Amino acid sequence: MSLPEDQLRETSRGNLLRRNYEKVKRKYAGKIRHKAIERARTRIYLHGRKPEDYEPEVLEIIVKEEEDKIISEYKSRGIVALIAALGLSLFP
Repeated sequence: MSLPEDQLRETSRGNLLRRNYEKVKRKYAGKIRHKAIERARTRIYLHGRKPEDYEPEVLEIIVKEEEDKIISEYKSRGIVALIAALGLSLFP
C-alpha cells in the first residue's frame, strides 16, 4: 500500500516540524534545569545546609520546585511582553 504524494509531503513536513520542536524543547529544558539546580543549591546554602545533607529524592523535589518557579516567571514575562506589544496598559 502506497501513500499519495501529497500525504508523503505532509508526513515528512510534520516529522520535520516535530523533530525541530522536540530539539528546541530539549535545549530549553536543559537550560531551565541547569538554572533550577543553581537556584536550589543557593536555596540550600541559605538554609545553612549542604546538598549532601539531603536525600536524592528531596533534592529532586527542591529542583522541581525551582523549575516550576522559573517556568512560571517566563510565562508571566511573556504575558506582560504581549500586553506591552499590543499597547495595552496594566494601570489605567
